Amino acid sequence: MERAEYLGTGRRKKAVARVRLVPGDGTITINKRSFEDYFPNRLSRLVVQQPLELTDTNGRFNVICRVHGGGISGQSGAVQLGIARALVKASADLRLVLRRNGFLTRDPRMKERKKYGLHGARKAPQYSKR
Repeated sequence: MERAEYLGTGRRKKAVARVRLVPGDGTITINKRSFEDYFPNRLSRLVVQQPLELTDTNGRFNVICRVHGGGISGQSGAVQLGIARALVKASADLRLVLRRNGFLTRDPRMKERKKYGLHGARKAPQYSKR
């Protein structure tokens, strides 16, 4: 018998998360570390768990995730999108609920590039008339 597993990829800023949902007791593992150890910030943990809590699948799946790039906020957002996409593969009727709450929408905001003649994307050198 083949073991059911559902894959989802999430991206946010520079972070990329590859999420695997496996039927289980609700354990979340990120980069082979425990969930609480990887995201010590309570807000980041809340962001990651939102799609599972919204769809009442909190104790049904084990979440195994590999995430790289970006910072804490970007990584938690990437994991959230990956979990939401994997949940849709697990059960297609969850799509409407997740879509209405904005969990299937990729956040398009990225860092703006530095332009020549400026110190950063928009910061200009100090202006002096004389």
